[in-house]
Amino acid sequence: MSAQAGGQPPFKPLPYKAPDIEVTRGEGGVVYLRSRTPVPPPARSIPHILDERAAAHADRPWLRQRQPNHGPWREVTYGDAARITRSVAQALLDRGLGPDAPLMILSGNSIEHALMSLSAQRIGAPATPISQAYSIMSTDFAKLKHCFAAVKPKAIFVQTMDPFRKALATLDLTGVSVISADGSEGSEAFAKLAETAPSSLVDTAMQWLGPDSVGKYLFTSGSTGMPKPAPQSQGQMTAQIAARSAIEGEPSDEVPQALDWMPWSHISGGNVNFNNVLSLGGTFHIDEGRPMPGLFQTTIANLKDVRPQSFGSAPIAFGMLAEAMEADPELRDAVFSRMQAFIYGGATLSDDVYERIQKLSVQSTGMRIPLLTMYGATETQGVTMTHWILERVGMVGVPLPGTTLKLAPVGAKMEVRVKGPMVMRGYLNMPEKNAQVFDEEGFYCLGDAARFEDPERPEKGLVFDGRVTEDFKLDSGTWVSVGTLRPDIVAACAPLVFDAVVCGQDKPFIGALLWPSPAAVKAAAEASGGDMAAAVGSVAAAIKAKLAAFNATQTGSSRRVTRFRILTSPPSLDAGEITDKGYVNQRETQANRAAEVASLFTAEAAPGVVLV
Repeated sequence: MSAQAGGQPPFKPLPYKAPDIEVTRGEGGVVYLRSRTPVPPPARSIPHILDERAAAHADRPWLRQRQPNHGPWREVTYGDAARITRSVAQALLDRGLGPDAPLMILSGNSIEHALMSLSAQRIGAPATPISQAYSIMSTDFAKLKHCFAAVKPKAIFVQTMDPFRKALATLDLTGVSVISADGSEGSEAFAKLAETAPSSLVDTAMQWLGPDSVGKYLFTSGSTGMPKPAPQSQGQMTAQIAARSAIEGEPSDEVPQALDWMPWSHISGGNVNFNNVLSLGGTFHIDEGRPMPGLFQTTIANLKDVRPQSFGSAPIAFGMLAEAMEADPELRDAVFSRMQAFIYGGATLSDDVYERIQKLSVQSTGMRIPLLTMYGATETQGVTMTHWILERVGMVGVPLPGTTLKLAPVGAKMEVRVKGPMVMRGYLNMPEKNAQVFDEEGFYCLGDAARFEDPERPEKGLVFDGRVTEDFKLDSGTWVSVGTLRPDIVAACAPLVFDAVVCGQDKPFIGALLWPSPAAVKAAAEASGGDMAAAVGSVAAAIKAKLAAFNATQTGSSRRVTRFRILTSPPSLDAGEITDKGYVNQRETQANRAAEVASLFTAEAAPGVVLV
């Protein structure tokens, strides 16, 4: 594909092979997609990869993390990591850990978190990172207790004890070792475990590792009930690495420099990103920033310092990054100095943000920047990717080598299903649920819909077509595609809206619940002398004008927003309205805010409801 179209500046070159896709059509409209690109043999396990990289470049930094208050970087080299994880592995063996006795990790990303995880995996003890929001942001700890009961850990690691004491007090820790990096009261010190002399038992345990060995348990986000434990075998994780390497072009002599904040309790951060940097022998900089007001400045400072070759995050981060770079040319030039591609995932990136990013890239380098995405789930690793130059966003991509994708008709849409070495065999101890999520051919059903960008040219990839379970019909029988409309609403209202909930099942029109951007509300409050009611009213009026302009460009009722109201309380994690990655659960939010939803559809507009 040409890197230049319609007189636009060229794209930076992308170090990936072009897609080579085979399409087979089955009965009932089913379509199967598979890559013809051969896959290299996968590694034996993630701990084996660590040892190989340590042997190749022992002194190279593997993990780097800021000291408190954005202090200097502390680091651990590949050689040190191999040595430390052998010692800690022995200490975990001494405490009874093994294949049926996992390690649970409650803290966020840290050097010690990574070393504990690899230490456990060395001896076949599944590492189980839990969203730290379940311990710190929760008030009832229900999800934490559910996860604890599901895996029955033999040890728990926390970075520092104090933030987790309330959560730990709700668990029955009889026979469970508690380990912390700070070694404070009620815990054993990580440093003490790292001084343990390893025996031949550690090497024996490593010899037992194979593709079926469970390396981790990762829990689903809990968007449809309580989180479900999805085993992550060594074979699944190394198959992901092999599939990614199959599409890579000529290797570079430059050591990959990664900066990443995505939680290791989720598939994208903990497996796809983390394991990929390890496999490439790169340096992983742990970003303690977040795409949230007040925290993203940390990410900005780290981007200036690290200048990574790629940067991946949730779509919301790219809007915030664009705004920061528009205000700071020095930041812009630092970000693009070595950047080869941006990678977004978990939701659709808006066209508005895409255009702003490209404008900034051209200003800095004279070239456009590829924006890629990978698609997958906790149960599947990353199974599709856009690994070629695209003039648009919203794609799902094509299946990675070694994976078979199945598009199956469900109502008016084509549901994405997947089979391959990256897919789990089933949730832990949940036979009834496993029977529901795999179809008659053994494909895992993702619940998302996709369609071909060009049915005559499947190599051009698939376009995300919403969640099968989120879409609804108006009372006219017209389908509303929530997965595509929601990001379009947010983009149309940029920069005033943080996120949207699309409502209207069995109603005559679409209504929306909107969370305003904190920055927009703050600016309006300052302009109104601190009158918050006036500020919200001002923001609502500006949103109304933007939605009216959006509606004027739409051709049917399934795309026009007739009424909306502003939500002043943030989405609740405990209530299942949002994950700790920032993705809003449409159905849970509507169920929890039934009164607000109902107010959108009364005969006369209710107080607080704005007519567009």
